[in-house]
Amino acid sequence: MSIVQNAEELGRTEGRRTMLRIIESGLRGIDTDHVVRSSVHIDGTVLTIRPTHSLSHPDAHTYDLAHFEHVYIVGCGKVACTAAATLESILGHRVKDGAVVGLSDNICEIVSTYKGSHPLPSTQNFRASEHMKEIGAQITDKDLVIAVISGGGSAMLCSSAGECDQGARLYDAFLPTGGTIDELNVVRRHISDLKGGGLAKALYPATVVGLIFSDVPGGNPETVASGPTYRDTTTTEDAQRIIAKYSLGEYALTETPKEERYFEKVTNVLLASNETALHSMAHAARELGFHAILPQCDPYSTPDALVSCMLGASQPHAVVLVGGEPRLAVPAVGSGDGGRCSYTALAALETLSGHHVFAALASDGHDNSVHAGAFADSLTLTRAHELGITPNMYRPSLTSNAFFAQTHDLIDTGPLESNVSDLFVLLSV
Repeated sequence: MSIVQNAEELGRTEGRRTMLRIIESGLRGIDTDHVVRSSVHIDGTVLTIRPTHSLSHPDAHTYDLAHFEHVYIVGCGKVACTAAATLESILGHRVKDGAVVGLSDNICEIVSTYKGSHPLPSTQNFRASEHMKEIGAQITDKDLVIAVISGGGSAMLCSSAGECDQGARLYDAFLPTGGTIDELNVVRRHISDLKGGGLAKALYPATVVGLIFSDVPGGNPETVASGPTYRDTTTTEDAQRIIAKYSLGEYALTETPKEERYFEKVTNVLLASNETALHSMAHAARELGFHAILPQCDPYSTPDALVSCMLGASQPHAVVLVGGEPRLAVPAVGSGDGGRCSYTALAALETLSGHHVFAALASDGHDNSVHAGAFADSLTLTRAHELGITPNMYRPSLTSNAFFAQTHDLIDTGPLESNVSDLFVLLSV
């Protein structure tokens, strides 16, 4: 079954059908259950965790469970609940307890799974985080904790009711600024007791292995979910500078744990990232007879700059693949109905040649709407001309979905939990 639900409607040309096959490969490559089962194995009492082949740090990490009294599972983010269920199926009765917050509830026999909210935190997020802290209060240095950390965790991990309130206010204030997700996460770390290494401190003195599913372009795991299992190098002064830079308001800041002892028994393993999806798509492109190009485009550039970089790298009979989160300031008034991906497709539309097919999609299927993104090519432009509409009629108001709904080019996948940031594909047929 196709992950793209409207593949038949979108696949109106051979080039578009090729694009769909490439996209499908990328989305299947980051499927949570597939990633966990490919990376986590148990042989007797020995647990082995190995990153995916396309990522850094290829060495396997092994843990002899005979040396631990108990195994716990905690976690936050969009993949956390499914990953916990897969881990429980692998480890079985060896898991004593657990608490994760993600997109599902009550899907495990042992681990408590909470359906959290995103991008704004809620009381359910707080309840799940409290459960994790309760586990942390009872563990010892003879226990092993597996912590699943993924995109969406910054909102879902919420250490107090005060943090939830501040986090919601911060998100609303930051959205119109055009600032980067890194800047937002610096401030998030310093209004939390669990982010920025706080979860590692809460789980001390147990042995902790973090399984990281990165939604950050380039795969940098330390910033995922605001780094709950990493020693933070930023300070409250850094957070205050960002608050002042964007006039975000007043926040009660706290310093993140800096003591080395909290991190001496913590190992973080990057299991999936934007690279995982890009390499899966590159492999599919080569199998289809295309040259795969992965240029060094700025993942946080503007949509126009990203499109320009991809077009500059394009070659005949090649596929250009980029992951990122283009910078797009949302006005306080007159905000549109689309997201980064459909807006980037709109920006690309009038710069594409007749032999190009462009696709932009959010890897979690949610491009600030129920749609994942959009296709853009000469077919789109022909249909737009027939309707008497142009991209520039919709760009200022950021109503890209309204444009692509009329040309029937929106990508529908439904919600996908394996969030590894946005994916941009330029096909030259």
